[in-house]
Amino acid sequence: MKDYQKLLVVIDPTTDKQAAVARAVELAEKNGAAITVFLSIYDFSYEMTSMLSTQEREAMRKGVIEQRIAWLTDVLAEYQGRGISIDSEVVWHNRPFESIINHAIAGGYDLIVKGTHEHDKFKAVIFTPTDWHLMRKSPIPVLLVKEHGWQVGGKILCAVNVASEDPEHQSLNGKIIEHAQELAKKFGAEVHLVNGYPGTPVNLAIELPDFDAHTYNESIRMQHEQRVDYLATAYGIAAEHCHVKEGLPEDVIPELASHLDAELVILGTVGRTGLSAALIGNTAEHVIDSLNCDLLAIKPEGYKSPLADA
Repeated sequence: MKDYQKLLVVIDPTTDKQAAVARAVELAEKNGAAITVFLSIYDFSYEMTSMLSTQEREAMRKGVIEQRIAWLTDVLAEYQGRGISIDSEVVWHNRPFESIINHAIAGGYDLIVKGTHEHDKFKAVIFTPTDWHLMRKSPIPVLLVKEHGWQVGGKILCAVNVASEDPEHQSLNGKIIEHAQELAKKFGAEVHLVNGYPGTPVNLAIELPDFDAHTYNESIRMQHEQRVDYLATAYGIAAEHCHVKEGLPEDVIPELASHLDAELVILGTVGRTGLSAALIGNTAEHVIDSLNCDLLAIKPEGYKSPLADA
């Protein structure tokens, strides 16, 4: 993987404490990366003020943007004089995730960094949060930042999918590990692999009286362990840093991350859209609210964002 040389940091306009900026600065200090802080704003009331002319509405938008630029200057003041290149960009756009992804693609950024928080799971099915849109549609890796600090000698947890021998899945596993190892070098961290495998289907045990659930379960476990061991060997990861556990990934990953007190979880995410995305979602979307650490979501090689054709 190429190094993170250009970071696009998404600003949260509701708070002065910007966890994403702080994390981006940590990354930039390790490799001299350039940072652009990005804010997408929109106020529907300005567009609906029929008594104002087009020029007057434009002047109002410009005024709001200038106010936000001044606010950003204050927010970023504490990072001045640290030898880091930090620029800012404020745009008027009614779909924040779209403006973020388009700006990141156009600017050739290597990483999108954004603060996150727990979402209302019921509303999220109807009003999908910007975080979820970014994970689904951004071809560029997305780092979602929480308050958990990155300690020297910490742990980076790679969620790998070994249930399929599909080349795309295997390639994505490799990409996840490569990102982890690059970050581990800079922060002196350990790289761990985690994989969840399904338990014995209850209906099989009920419908087939002679079905040996224990033997079946052991066979699945051994198959997953062998594939994880193969990955670990290929990338020089110690056997004691491999964790294969029974259960759904959305349960296994947060549990292990908490147990290890991991600083970062890295996983792959597909660009599912439409009804299937709303009802099923991705592992990343199920995991994010259960993690107390950062999440780095990575797309398969060659993924093309649906926004590229928009």
